[in-house]
Amino acid sequence: MDLKTTKASNVLTDPTSPISKSRLGLNSSVMPCSQSGTSFSSTVQTVPRKKPPKLDDVHSNGWLEAMKASSPPRKQIVKNPFAEVSSDDIECAYHAWQLKFPSALLCFEKIIECARDKKVVIFLDYDGTLSPIVDDPDRAFMSADMRFAVRNAAKYFPTAIISGRKREMVYELVGLTELYYAGSHGMDIKFPRRDTSAISIDHLKSDKLSDQQENEFNLFQPAGEYLPMIEEVFRILVNITKDIKGAKVENHKFCASVHYRNVDEKSWKTIAQLVHDVLKNYPRLRLTHGRKVLEVRPGIDWNKGKAVEFLLKSMNLGKNEDVLPIYIGDDKTDEDAFKVLKQGNKGYGILVSSTPKDSAAFFSLKEPDEVNEFLKFLVNWKEEIMQ
Repeated sequence: MDLKTTKASNVLTDPTSPISKSRLGLNSSVMPCSQSGTSFSSTVQTVPRKKPPKLDDVHSNGWLEAMKASSPPRKQIVKNPFAEVSSDDIECAYHAWQLKFPSALLCFEKIIECARDKKVVIFLDYDGTLSPIVDDPDRAFMSADMRFAVRNAAKYFPTAIISGRKREMVYELVGLTELYYAGSHGMDIKFPRRDTSAISIDHLKSDKLSDQQENEFNLFQPAGEYLPMIEEVFRILVNITKDIKGAKVENHKFCASVHYRNVDEKSWKTIAQLVHDVLKNYPRLRLTHGRKVLEVRPGIDWNKGKAVEFLLKSMNLGKNEDVLPIYIGDDKTDEDAFKVLKQGNKGYGILVSSTPKDSAAFFSLKEPDEVNEFLKFLVNWKEEIMQ
């Protein structure tokens, strides 16, 4: 297909058949259970919006509880000599948790055994995965060694960054042209220029793209019509939170993020109530919780899991049984991608976490340094079998 003569699109077409349940042929020692197959949703659907509770009570909709649950203090107990729980107890709890989510480094031989004769595709979150979590999101820089590891991985495996950040911001932080970039939780996807000749764009539609975007046929934005609304809400959120010390609002293009990492916990309820009151005037938007962040997003059926399916389909790998997708992420929003890979045993989700938490992932890594090591393992394995 001649991409230069084909218009881009932002609407997906329905697949002809569901994905095979046994595409990996993984043995029982690696796959804890067998999941039923799933079909790829054809059209970007609007998420049904439940009738909101009383608008003056953020407790009734669980927002405040969700903020606390999704934002556990990092290593605070270890640093506190008067804490009731010792660091040894925490370490024991973590090791016990790893019985369910074993280390991807320790299980690497099992992973590559399943990867033999398959095309490995790598999906990576950014914050907390490629870079450490820091108080100032603008200073969440990946190390030079991590950048080198990602670049080497992309030489052998199709590699994508899927982040809640604005796509342009993620690209600026990573700085590698050979990657796929999906910003705003997968609602703003750009393909590497070197791969545009191989991209399947039969499922793209251009009626909601600008003239400039139509010329960038490797750009996909399923929520393009929401841009003015998100921009408007972003300005409102900046204005109403400006007097809350430590609050920071970011415009991630298709997502307005309210960070409360540096806000006194006594003011969390105030932030939740302010955001809640804004959203009641925008029924087409919805709220999700990340690590010490409230994210206002378009109310469409789209997330990081949908982005993974879309990217695999665009690489002409969506129905290929000889593909092993691996998704590495640390945030609650990455769970949608973990679930997609777990359903039908299509691939592996790897959770990056230094504390026990429930997840749909199969394996775990403790911190970005271990992600770096895992990527190097993959590269070394690939170079060895190519010799």
